[in-house]
Amino acid sequence: MSDSESTGRLRRYLEDEMGICRDENLNARMEELEQLEAEAGESVLERDVAVLSAVANETRYKIVRLLVAADGELCVCEISPLVDVSQSGISHALSQLFEAGLVTRRKDGKWRKYRATQRAIALVTAIDGSR
Repeated sequence: MSDSESTGRLRRYLEDEMGICRDENLNARMEELEQLEAEAGESVLERDVAVLSAVANETRYKIVRLLVAADGELCVCEISPLVDVSQSGISHALSQLFEAGLVTRRKDGKWRKYRATQRAIALVTAIDGSR
């Protein structure tokens, strides 16, 4: 849709809502809408889509839920018996979750331990609360 089509459609909408639409009404609403777009921001959208993409896979989502339920760290060797995926598949899933900011990781000798981040906890809490 072209800018003039969008503007014309917005003008018709405002006329329906207000009974009349002057240029200043249209300009004021366009400024409000541009502010909304700025608040959503491209970088915010990219980060949010990365998080949603990370949990849009059953294995990754199960791992996140396990880590949230654990309320602490789990080693990959503790996650492995709970997830029907190869060791390399689990490691790949954990890497994606780490990159999305949903888990933290630390090396403890020869073991790598993972923990859910506050963002992961908030996401699972929101999903649980929406049922």
